[in-house]
Amino acid sequence: MLRTKSVLNPSFLEALSLVVLIVMMISVSIVKFEAVPHIPILLSVLLLICYGLVKKVKYQDVESGLVEGAGAGMSAVFLFFFIGILVGTWIMSGTIPTLIYAGFQIVTPTYFFAIIFVVTAVVGIAVGSSLTTVATVGVAFIGMATVLDVSLPIAAGAIVSGAFFGDKMSPLSDTTNLSASIVGVDLFEHIRNMGWTTFPAFGITLILFGFLSPSITEVDDRKITMFQEGLLQTGTIHWYTILPLLVLFLLTMMKVPAMMTLAASSLTAIMMTYFHHTPTVSEVFTVMFTGFESTTGIEEIDELLTRGGMESMMFTISLVLLALSMGGLLFKLGIVQCLLDKVENALRKVSSVIAASALTAISINILIGEQYLSILLTGQAFQTQYEKVGLAGKNLSRVMEDAGTVVNPLVPWSVCGIFITKMLGVGTLEYLPFAFFCLLSPVLTVLFGYIGKTLTFEKVAK
Repeated sequence: MLRTKSVLNPSFLEALSLVVLIVMMISVSIVKFEAVPHIPILLSVLLLICYGLVKKVKYQDVESGLVEGAGAGMSAVFLFFFIGILVGTWIMSGTIPTLIYAGFQIVTPTYFFAIIFVVTAVVGIAVGSSLTTVATVGVAFIGMATVLDVSLPIAAGAIVSGAFFGDKMSPLSDTTNLSASIVGVDLFEHIRNMGWTTFPAFGITLILFGFLSPSITEVDDRKITMFQEGLLQTGTIHWYTILPLLVLFLLTMMKVPAMMTLAASSLTAIMMTYFHHTPTVSEVFTVMFTGFESTTGIEEIDELLTRGGMESMMFTISLVLLALSMGGLLFKLGIVQCLLDKVENALRKVSSVIAASALTAISINILIGEQYLSILLTGQAFQTQYEKVGLAGKNLSRVMEDAGTVVNPLVPWSVCGIFITKMLGVGTLEYLPFAFFCLLSPVLTVLFGYIGKTLTFEKVAK
């Protein structure tokens, strides 16, 4: 995408009008008509194609923009396939059920909100999905908070904070992989670099929830007990099921490429499965492609554990390819370059580039309500600017997560905001003041940009 040469020099008014029109199309389609983002993005692609043809651009040149844009995401596509396989095999082997079971073991009546935050963070890392975490263990914790008669907005804030910490730092997360892939950064290098802003935000959030936690001497732990018993019914809760996780960590420390690390961990998980279950080769292949299907009979457990497989990643992969194709057209037609040229003078400092990219990710979340697009469009638009000031790509991927991924649940009309409100029964604006982790992440990423700390430089800025 960076090296896509434009075939047009549109006026600033034309470029701005097209971008505003595209944003409006996508926003109205998602917010008002509840459409999946794929359709309005495809319509936006058609709009850009028509614009190019009207401006006398050869169709072959327009098509090359589509291909170049989609091509930039092929490494992410293959990585997503292996993530789908990893999730399915980790559930089949018991790795994910064991991690969740261990997370529930630390729930105690003391520091209730802080423990909600920690447990949802553990589950979020294990499953790699914030929304799955919210829809399962999050619902259980809201039920407990209701029985205990404590603040539901604070409980919801703790659930959202923990779930999005886990999603952000999990190698299984599609947004984490997308952020790393879009700027060509190794997955685990991206996760390590996020720690500079993520762990301070985690620590501050934990202290705040500890301070806000009420004094509870007794707790109705029936929902937690139900989850634990349901997990035990799977017959997969064993100490050795943690081995695939250890393989993942070990190969990460050895800096083995992400795709090979995920493949090795998946293979280890398949081997561990035979210690307590003997699936046929056909069953293993089915799990790898369509995912694992849980049959405990407990709805919440089955919803949590029925997931994974290559097929489960098709929604994300198709969205990535469509959005990147649209980005390729925006670059090919010179629209992005035209807009960036207008603010070129304001983006000569490291701090201003970081602040501008963070603000862009936040703005896309607010205007469109889609976290994938906030990551994709911000990454495409600012790669060149980061190179010009000498910043390594992993700085941009970190900003994309700090101001993109975790901001989406704070927007009432966003995909995550609507989903979470529906699942927890707490309005977005009610839990927003208590979603401390999501609020702190963009603040810290901009702050560190201004003070020049935790940044990595590739070359001296020209």
